[in-house]
Amino acid sequence: MTHVPVLLHEAVAALDIKPQGVYVDGTMGGGGHSLAIAQRLTTGRLICIDKDDYAHARARERLAPVAQRVSFVKDDFCNLAAILDRLGLPAIDGLLLDLGVSSFQLDDAARGFSYTKEAPLDMRMDRSGPVTAGDIVNGRDERELADILFRYGEERHARRIAAAIVRHRQERPIETTTQLADIVAQAMPAAARREAQHPARRTFQALRIEVNNELGILEKTLRDAADRLAPGGRMAVITFHSLEDRIVKETFASLAQGCTCPKDFPVCVCGKRPVVKLVGRKPVTPSEQELEQNPRSRSARLRVAEKLLDGRQT
Repeated sequence: MTHVPVLLHEAVAALDIKPQGVYVDGTMGGGGHSLAIAQRLTTGRLICIDKDDYAHARARERLAPVAQRVSFVKDDFCNLAAILDRLGLPAIDGLLLDLGVSSFQLDDAARGFSYTKEAPLDMRMDRSGPVTAGDIVNGRDERELADILFRYGEERHARRIAAAIVRHRQERPIETTTQLADIVAQAMPAAARREAQHPARRTFQALRIEVNNELGILEKTLRDAADRLAPGGRMAVITFHSLEDRIVKETFASLAQGCTCPKDFPVCVCGKRPVVKLVGRKPVTPSEQELEQNPRSRSARLRVAEKLLDGRQT
């Protein structure tokens, strides 16, 4: 299946691309957003980051017509500051993060992201990573499993599901995606199994986040990006569930906040200045046309922040 970049036009427009600027696509994936950015550059440069070898293979092919303006980096976007240091780039004009799982990852059964296709329980975006979803399902205790499902999947039946997982793995290891999906469905009340979304969706989301430490690295990356943005530079972040969106919203709000001294102080003593300004108070969501063409975009939210001329973190 062809990778369909979500909120493509909105995200690229939000970056307000300068033809001579330096931009980073921290989640290159299938290269759809990267291509649109690179096509708008003349003497500028695009840094494409992804930790997935397969993503690099696909994107290099897709970006071949603009390859002279692109640098490919196999790494995690959480290492943004170190990557820019290695490349000798003190500042950038924009950063894009698309935090969704790429279509080719979902549709490749062997990756283990899908609850509808038989595959080993993997879910690693970087396939050299040490921990798989199978390791978590078969190795964590019941309380820890329930905590992961509730915290990262917002799964209200987390305790029932965790208990069912532990019962089943005592008989034999849980090794495949469909095996786990069946266990989750059987553990849920009948009413929950009749809901529109697949009963295992939240469980698989939670395991994917835990395997790849997706939330743990997000706030740090946004703050590192704010430090490295040139004045007027922008960061645009596309999220796909409320946990990610909350982190982006709260981090942007913190970076946009000025003085935090009590209101009765006659002068500011904290010295805190806003680092960014918010570009739009509400997130951008997919149009009806995009929803029709790509139903997977339904939960997408785009938030944007712009570096202030004198912005600095204290």
